[in-house]
Formats: sequence, C-alpha cells, structure tokens
Amino acid sequence: AAAIRAGDDAPVQRKRMAVVTNVWTYGTHAWHMADRSLVGYPLRGHWHHPGLEVVSAYVDQQPEGDLSQRRAAEFGFQIYPTVAEALRCGGDELAVDAVLLIGEHGDYPVNEFGQKQYPRYELFTQITDVFRKDGRATPVFSDKHLSWKFEWAKEMVETSHELQFPFLAGSSLPVTWRMPAVDMPYGAVVEEALGVAFGPTDIYDFHGLEMMQCMIERRRGSETGVAAVQALRGDAVWNCLAKSDWKAGGCDPALFEACLSRSQTLQQPESYSHRYPARENMREWVTDPIAYRFEYADGTKATMLLMNGLVEDFTFAARLAGRTEPLSTLFYLPPNPNVAYSAALMSHVEQMFLTGMADYPVERTLLTSGLVEAALHSLAASGTRSETPHLAAVKYTAPEKSQFWRR
Repeated sequence: AAAIRAGDDAPVQRKRMAVVTNVWTYGTHAWHMADRSLVGYPLRGHWHHPGLEVVSAYVDQQPEGDLSQRRAAEFGFQIYPTVAEALRCGGDELAVDAVLLIGEHGDYPVNEFGQKQYPRYELFTQITDVFRKDGRATPVFSDKHLSWKFEWAKEMVETSHELQFPFLAGSSLPVTWRMPAVDMPYGAVVEEALGVAFGPTDIYDFHGLEMMQCMIERRRGSETGVAAVQALRGDAVWNCLAKSDWKAGGCDPALFEACLSRSQTLQQPESYSHRYPARENMREWVTDPIAYRFEYADGTKATMLLMNGLVEDFTFAARLAGRTEPLSTLFYLPPNPNVAYSAALMSHVEQMFLTGMADYPVERTLLTSGLVEAALHSLAASGTRSETPHLAAVKYTAPEKSQFWRR
C-alpha cells in the first residue's frame, strides 16, 4: 500500500480495511463512516486523510439509491458476495488489516419488543469464522449496539477476548463535542444522574444511554454493573417527574432543570424564545414521554428520558457528593449533512486500526446494549421493574483520559 500524507500528519503506511455493512445509501451510517475512510474528515483545523485503504466490501442489501457500487468504481475496491470473500479479497486467506462493521439501517424484521433485528451478531460471527479458520485476527469496530440480544452481545465480547483482537463499538455520543467541555471528575462519588434525549426507542435510546454511561462509568470504584431496570411511559413519566425522591419513584428535579437549561433546542410557548416551559406546556408538547430508570450495583441511580416534542438534543446532569450544583453539559451534535460527530468517532476507530489499541472498553457498549433490551422488555411488561443480574455482571474500568473532542 502507498504511503500517504494528510495535512500535518506524518507519512504512514496505509492499513487495508474491509467494510461489512447492511446498506450503503445516502444518510446511512455507512455513508457517515465508510465514506470518512475514503475521503477523509476534519481534524483540528485541517482535512485529515486516514491511514486506511478500503480494499473490499460486503453489502448485505443494495436497495434503490445504493452508493456502494459507485464508491467501489470511484475508489477502486471490490464488493464481494460474502463476508468471507470480502475479508480474503477473493483469495484463500485473510487479506485485510481491519474490519469496519456497520450493522445499522436496512429492511429487517422487528420483534414484539420493538427491536429491529439487525444482523450485527451474524455478520460479526462470519468475520470471526474467517479469523478462526485463517489463524489470524484484525481489529474490528462494530457500530452502535453489539446486538439486539444480550447473550449474543456478550458472546461477541468473549470472542474478541478469546481470539485476542482489539474490539471497539458504540455510539458517536461519547466522543462528540460537549458544551461546556467538561467530563465527570475521575473517581467522583455520583449520587444520581439524569439524561434528556429524543427520538425513537431501540435507536436513540441507545445514544442517550451511551451518553450517560460514558460519564457515570468514571465514578469512584469504576463500573460495577446494573442491578435493576424499569421503563415508564406516558402518565407514569409525569408522575416520576412530579416526585423528587428516588425511593418514591421520582428523580432529582434539579437534574432535569440542569439538562433543559443546557439544551439548545428547548421548545417554547408561542412568542417566547427563552422561557422555561411550565409542566402543562410539557404535557401538551410531549405526547409519548418515556423514562428508563436504572439502579447500579453500587447504589448509583440514573434516569434516561426520551422527551420528543420538548427537545431535539442530548443533555446530561449528575448530582455529585460534596458539590452543591449539578454537573451538567450538552453533548453537541453538529447539523446535517456534514455531521462532524461521525468524524470524531472515526478518529477513534482509525486510531485502533492503526495502533491495535482501543481507546475505551467495548464492555461499555455491552452494558448499554443490554440496558436497551432490558428497558424495552420492561416497557412491554407495562413498566415492571426487573432485576438484571446479567447486567450486574458487566464490570470494567473506564479510561482516566477523556475521550471526547475538544478542538
């Protein structure tokens, strides 16, 4: 592969990368992420060209508007009919240095819990089958959830440990800009946390949970797992917000206020642009509020709210021991079509592909994948609180170095 130079970057030998994706059309995650590997992305004030060369791809579905064939023709890589052929570039053995797995978007069934059954696990298994047969493994990034099914997500992590390859996964929320640019103090005692988000369940709730988890995991004692989950909908959410005590089924109102005060999209009554909404306004605008309440094994409490009609961004607040005011911030997502937060994520992916070291643990995404599943099961059971010993078993140590973009 040819050496490249990108802006101020030192010359590097390009790593050969395979793209394994559900679908590659305009606006999909393959468009956001695989395209970054082809054409580069903004980084610290210059246009960065990654040290990666896309040499092959597998595209599970190619509907109208497919871009994969156009990208292959323009950039000189081949699309193969199977994952194995893509990883071997049509030969007899593994012929790539990295795999970008994007199991998002496309036409797939939805189960009774509202989970779209994307074939992330199935595609991952086809990738690792090649690793096993060929006696060599490469770094893998898996976009968003690991799987809609926790047992499969857990197996994916265990396989990465067994075959000893770097494995990174998850959302762009933990690595995008923040306003203000603050992180959870490493080793802080977190008493209660709250996040306000928007969007549909099984899609944006995952983003909201990853936003919260990348903060909460930095608390004293590191990540201890989640012991119980309860999901609320409709009037039950308003009842929760009306109570200030967790044990009574409520949440800290100061945290909710802090989140709304950080929002840049807070809905307003007619003729106002800067008024804190009254509760009756919120009930009018938010027709289907959803809350996920989860209790960590160490006693930390957290609530994630989906408030469609009230906000269109992601905010976080936490009550810390010894601190009067909540810690709060906005997880900033620049607008379409450039959505430079995908560049933030791809910069971490590229680093892992080039160095063989993941910047943060894949266990974070294992936990958030399981939280989505548990919360959707609770919603389907009319808000039943569920003990989650399988999530309490997910323990890991968060990196002390902050991972979000500041420049």
